[in-house]
This record gives sequence, structure tokens and C-alpha cells, in this order.
Amino acid sequence: MDGENATAPQVSSGQNYAIPFAIVVAGLAIAGAVYFGDGKKGIFPAVAAQPIGTVEPVTPDDHILGNPDAKVVIVEYSDTECPYCKLFHPTMQRIMNEYGKDGKVAWVYRHLIVVPQHTKAAKEAQALECANKLGNNIKFWEYSNNLFEITPGNNQLDPAELPKIANNIGLDVTAFNKCLEGDEMKAIVDKNLEKNRIFAQNGTPFSIILVNKKPVDSIQGAQPYEAVKAQIEALLK
Repeated sequence: MDGENATAPQVSSGQNYAIPFAIVVAGLAIAGAVYFGDGKKGIFPAVAAQPIGTVEPVTPDDHILGNPDAKVVIVEYSDTECPYCKLFHPTMQRIMNEYGKDGKVAWVYRHLIVVPQHTKAAKEAQALECANKLGNNIKFWEYSNNLFEITPGNNQLDPAELPKIANNIGLDVTAFNKCLEGDEMKAIVDKNLEKNRIFAQNGTPFSIILVNKKPVDSIQGAQPYEAVKAQIEALLK
């Protein structure tokens, strides 16, 4: 991973980030559970839900969007094939559009994969790391934005889309495919999953809010923009 930090989120100009809360509720009704998150077991053996104080400190090796010295830092544990992570991603983009440009809030993305349902997510995480290797932190975030926009979730993304996303954000597709076929990014993802597995039982997405680098609160699942904004406003006072 790269220590370079983008100062503003990379957002597709035509995307609508105002996802009404009613849509979220409707999706949950279809799923048959009023729960904003994927509560299935993580990629590692079951472990007890962990308190937020066990979060690892943010370092330059993390994927950071915004000012790393921001008062509020949201550390998200996410799975690219989790449909709730897909819902939450534009919420965080909207948060960064509002608070990131002034350096008040930063967003950290960390890999946490749900299996056996999301077997494609590991390769997608490697694709994100390849984007980071070939284009640094900015391309990591551009790739993640594109991936979450097109994936249907629940392990339904065609792997053939991965190099297409690389091409769409201006990466060398030949170099990208070579990277994706190698073992280097797999080792990076596996190392991160090993570190992040303590939060597997918290479900995905699961986010920890740091204030002045100390964990003070969490965001359970794909909370709507209004709820996340309220948390941030209270912590910025």
C-alpha cells in the first residue's frame, strides 16, 4: 500500500449519492431482516465481537482518503461483494464530499471478507491493491468507487470486469493483469485479512470512528447518511 493521501474523494460526476433511507429499508425488507450489515461469519474462524478499542492505529500503509491528521477518522472494514457495503460506499463518498474537503474527516478502507458467500471478493481486493501499486492511493479510491458502482453484490460481479475497471480509470491493463495474476497482492490482502479478522463477527461494513486518533464510537452496518452525519457533527463540536 502507499502512504500518499488524496485530499478529495474521487467521485463519478454523474452518480447520485442521495440514497433515500426508504430504499435502504426496502432492501432490508426483501432480505427479511432489519439489520444494516452483513452479519455472516468472516473469512477466518468465528471469534467474539471485538470492542472498538482493539482497532489498529492508522499508519501511512493504510488506504486513506482525506487529511490523515483530521480530527475525525472513519476506519471502515469492508467487503466488495457485500451488498450493504455497496450501499454504504456512496454514503461515505457523500460524507467526504461534505467534510473531507475542509480536512475535518478522513476515511480509511480496510479489507474484511465474508465467506463462503463472497469467494470473488478476495480477488477483487487484490485488484484494488493492484490499482494502488500501479497508480498509488488515488487510483485505489477511483478503482473502489467504480467497483462498488458496478458490482451487483453477493458474489455476482463477473471477474472479466476487473481489467475493464482498470482501463476506465487510466491504468495500464497489461500491467494490471500481470499484477492480478501474481502472488504479491494476494500476500498483501492475506496479511490485512489476518490483522482485520478480529472484527469478523461485527459484520460488514463495520466502521470505527477515531477522534484525535483515539477510538470513540462505531458505525454498525450501512447506516444512512443522516445518521452518520449526526455522529460526525456531535464529534466535531
